[in-house]
Amino acid sequence: MARSRGKVADGPTTQATLALDRAGVGYTRHPYDHDPSAASYGLEAAEALGLDPATVFKTLLVDTAGGLAVGIVPVGGELDLKAVATALGVKSVTMADPTAAERSTGYVVGGISPVGQKRPLPTVLDETAYAHDTVYVSGGRRGFDLGLSPTDLAAATRAVRAPIARPRR
Repeated sequence: MARSRGKVADGPTTQATLALDRAGVGYTRHPYDHDPSAASYGLEAAEALGLDPATVFKTLLVDTAGGLAVGIVPVGGELDLKAVATALGVKSVTMADPTAAERSTGYVVGGISPVGQKRPLPTVLDETAYAHDTVYVSGGRRGFDLGLSPTDLAAATRAVRAPIARPRR
């Protein structure tokens, strides 16, 4: 796929690509044909793009009772709510209402990117991301992922690093 740095490449221009371009962050664009009946958007992306699911991360919003926050975990796992609460320094969190997540981020569920949201939210990136040179996250639309280094992802989202994923039950 084409590496982008302020240039139009494969795939759409979204708030996520614009934010990365403004920040001067290198990334790759990975569009794919989205199947609306897919059970898991993230696992669909990994399969469609021929990627190891351990390198594809999903963006999940949680409600801290004081506002929303973001957890970024591998698509093959789940978000550990206690661990993300600890990482955020709050007593507990619950999964955010999907409508509230869409309203807050400006993206639709299944296409919520951790980058380029309407307003920055506290963000936690699972530590397993750092085992990979490149990780893939939603590019801001269903059927469109971005590949970038975990360090650049953390910088672009001001994420803290913590062990917030657990195996799928």
